[in-house]
Amino acid sequence: MKNILIFGAGRSSNVLIRYLLQNSEMNGFRITVVDNQVELAISRINGHANGKAIHLDIQNEPERDQLIRIADLVISMLPVTLHLIVAKSCLKYRKNLITASYVTPELEKLNSAVKKAGILFLNECGLDPGIDHMSAMSVIDKIRNAGHLLRSFETFTGGLLIVAFNTPWSCVTCRVS
Repeated sequence: MKNILIFGAGRSSNVLIRYLLQNSEMNGFRITVVDNQVELAISRINGHANGKAIHLDIQNEPERDQLIRIADLVISMLPVTLHLIVAKSCLKYRKNLITASYVTPELEKLNSAVKKAGILFLNECGLDPGIDHMSAMSVIDKIRNAGHLLRSFETFTGGLLIVAFNTPWSCVTCRVS
């Protein structure tokens, strides 16, 4: 079985966890959800045979590293300020990492080490900023190609890429002239 380790059981991870668990048997996934509120992780697993909930303070390096060391894939659904902690452990143990958040300057500094290690850090793959950016450019291009001047553009969206396939939504606000 492939061990998928998910850090963070908050609202934005709910659909992702449910999707991976629903497809775990067919794909040979074992899903471990880690959160500092273990009750939340337990509720996300919802008794699924291929799921496991673990309590962890993300700052606890030995315990965090132990979990990452045995994972095949790490997904961080933590706040963007905590991705670097996870990323450094993933780099140490050469584990692929996926996040839905923007690349911070601190994460960008790891780029050459990640390439040298031959692993993948895939960031910005959620609705916001991933699919959100692609759909935004489509709208912006249509507006500009019609000869309009775009004065502002704002979107409201969120979640990880998997969410886009299950519940696509985005609210776009733009002002043109």
